[in-house]
Amino acid sequence: MARRVDSGRREAKKPAPGAVTFESVRRTALSLPAVEAGTAWSYPAFRHNGSLFLCFRKDLNSIVVRASFEERDQMIEADPETYYTTDHHRPYPWVLARISRLRPEIVPDLLRMGLRHVPQKKRPATPR
Repeated sequence: MARRVDSGRREAKKPAPGAVTFESVRRTALSLPAVEAGTAWSYPAFRHNGSLFLCFRKDLNSIVVRASFEERDQMIEADPETYYTTDHHRPYPWVLARISRLRPEIVPDLLRMGLRHVPQKKRPATPR
């Protein structure tokens, strides 16, 4: 929640030490092998060998991570306050997670799950 400062402007509330933030998710993603930062639909996104596996929602308060449909459904059932989907995302193998609800120790595993579900690139056919 924002708080007022003397000038009447709102100042963003600082996250608690150790809380998951946009920056901590970004750092974790970039620490993974063959991951590069970019954008998707004008929002921060991360690709593994060119394939999207993680992006931020437009409000930057949630991340969208590749997952199997089964994993997504299990995650939502186990913790619906953290994990969710939308009508738009439901037909696709992605799970959404509220950053403010994520525990820091979960983020690396969550992003590695996303990497596991990146489609393998087809190798070009070699001429005989």
